[in-house]
Parts: sequence; C-alpha cells; structure tokens
Amino acid sequence: MTEIISGIFLLLGSIFILLSAIGILKMPDLFTRMSATTKASTLGIGLVLIGTAIFWGDIGIAARALSIIIFLLLTAPVAAHIIGRAAYFDKVPLWEKTHIDELKGKYDEDSHLLS
Repeated sequence: MTEIISGIFLLLGSIFILLSAIGILKMPDLFTRMSATTKASTLGIGLVLIGTAIFWGDIGIAARALSIIIFLLLTAPVAAHIIGRAAYFDKVPLWEKTHIDELKGKYDEDSHLLS
C-alpha cells in the first residue's frame, strides 16, 4: 500500500516538475517564467520528497525530506522575489500584453526604495 501512495506522490511531483519545465519554454517573459517555475517546481520537488519519505518509511529519511521541503518553501519565494526585483530595476522588458505595471512610479530610481 505504501508503494502505491508513494508512487502517486512521485507521479504528481514529476507532473508538476514537467509543468515547470514547460512553463520555462512557453511563458513570454522573465517574470511569468519565474512565477510559473518557482511555484510548480517547489511543489513538485516537495511531492517527490514526500513520496520518497513514504517509500523508505524511515524516520531519518522523513526528517531529512521534511527539512528540505521547509528549506525550499522558505528560500524559493525569496530568491524569486530578489531575482524579479533585480530584473525590474535592470529594466527587463515586460510582455507586450502586460496591461498594468503596478510598480511604475513607486520606486525611487536611484535608491530603489519604495516612494
């Protein structure tokens, strides 16, 4: 029974990782690519780690998997935010169908602090 449950988690995780890879190829600009890949890959890796922990059934492996998942959940959004902010200040172009730039005019050009 644990093999089936771990297989489901591994399959779902692999699907999310595949969707993340497709998002890199299909999304039109850096910001949408980054959003899609950060969310999907973090969830996918988490599901793969949960499936691995269930498969092995060892408390040590489960503790390592849980600590990696927590680390990913804490660091991936922060890293994506920092990369996105740096790209925005470096004036990486938005997709031409982006209707609203909510940050335009809200940052000081020199200090990059909110006005």
